[in-house]
Formats: sequence, C-alpha cells, structure tokens
Amino acid sequence: MTRPLAQAPAELGAGIRYLFTDRDGGRSRPPYQSLNLGPAVGDDPADVAANRRLVAEACGLDPGALAWMRQVHGTAVRYADQHWPGQEPEQCDAVFTDRPGLALSVLVADCVPVLLADPQARLVGAAHAGREGLVAGVVPALVAAMTAAGGRPDRIRAAIGPAICGGCYEVPAEMQARVAATVPSARCRTRAGTAGLDIRAGVQAQLAAAGVRSVSRDPRCTRETADLFSYRRDGTTGRAAGLVWLEP
Repeated sequence: MTRPLAQAPAELGAGIRYLFTDRDGGRSRPPYQSLNLGPAVGDDPADVAANRRLVAEACGLDPGALAWMRQVHGTAVRYADQHWPGQEPEQCDAVFTDRPGLALSVLVADCVPVLLADPQARLVGAAHAGREGLVAGVVPALVAAMTAAGGRPDRIRAAIGPAICGGCYEVPAEMQARVAATVPSARCRTRAGTAGLDIRAGVQAQLAAAGVRSVSRDPRCTRETADLFSYRRDGTTGRAAGLVWLEP
C-alpha cells in the first residue's frame, strides 16, 4: 500500500470539496489492485470496505458518511439525507444533498463521473453518466432536481471526471447513430477512423443546454491512463469514485 489519495480534495466553491480517486494506495489484490471502491465486481468485500475507510479518512470524513448509489444506467435522482449512509444503497444514477459532511459518491471505470455544486444554495450533486445515461438524460435530470430544491443552473459549478475518451471508445455505427440522434455532440471518430462516442463531450453539451456555465473537465482517458481503472482496457477490474461534499 502506498497512499490512499494521489491528490488532496479540490474546491468546487467555498466550503465545497471534491475529488476523483485513482487505483493506487488501497488494499485490493490483482486484478482489482489496489484502491477498488466497487463492491459488485468480485473483489473481497473486506478489502473494499477497508479502501472506502481509507478514502473517507484521507478526506477528513467519517467512514460512515459516504453515500453510495446502486447504479443501473438510468435517470433516477434521489435526495440523500442523514439516513442514507450505512443503509442498502438506493437504486439510482444521480443523487443530491444539502447535508454538510455527507459525501456523495459515484463509481466509474470508463463512464463519466459528474459532480455539481451550487455554493449559494449549499447544494451538491453527483451523477453516473454512461452511454445509456447520457441518452436518457441523467445529468439534466440532476440539474433539474437541484434547481427544484433551490439551486440555479447559472450558479451551478460542474466537474467532469476522467473517462474513456472518444479516440478510444469505438462502437458500432448503428449505436453511434442512436446516441447521436439524441446527443449530437457525442458523435466522433476514433483514432482508428471508426465510429466512436465522446461521452464527456455529450455531457458538457447537456450541461450547457441546461444553463450550467462553469464546467471543468479532467482530460485523462481511463483506458490510456494506467493508474485509472478501465473496464474497456482490462475487463475484470475495480472502480474509482468521484466524491463531492459540503464541509461541516
């Protein structure tokens, strides 16, 4: 084991912290080495639990204050309160809260982790945007839910995390056409000149259409970056996380 976090949490507004984990510094053994945070990929549950504790402690959070989702590539958005941690994860692909000290967590291994914050309304949100979630509109659904709770799209700040890039994400031409019919910005060509999808570009376009003006984007490709988990590259592998929380 080396260290639980490669980088310290960054700010997504005053009193709002976020980070994207990598694969180093945990206790999981191959092929999940080592900071696997996903419990449903075949890893030892004790190692996953230990890794989650390491991340929480490195962020200065109570290990019981991480809110995980049971992600299903849908558009359900849930509100997380103090009763969420420690319970069976809710089935959803987006979550938001106004509870300080409660870290919202999204698991990925090529899909796009999207973290949102409205510093004035004191709201934070997290979404899991894969190909199907992009088409269904999970990120706009999260923006709408946060807006209904008192946020404003023009105040919301977004952080788009590492994901597979369009140059690496080859798909059948029929699949590309289906996705691009709903989200044209996701259409791209791979480095091999074949049909591809750029999910991050699609998410960024959806955020802009929803009125979100402040967007940062991690440029790393999960498939090309050895210290990030990638299902497309490795098949059996672990899951990284994007986390966002209001400081107590």
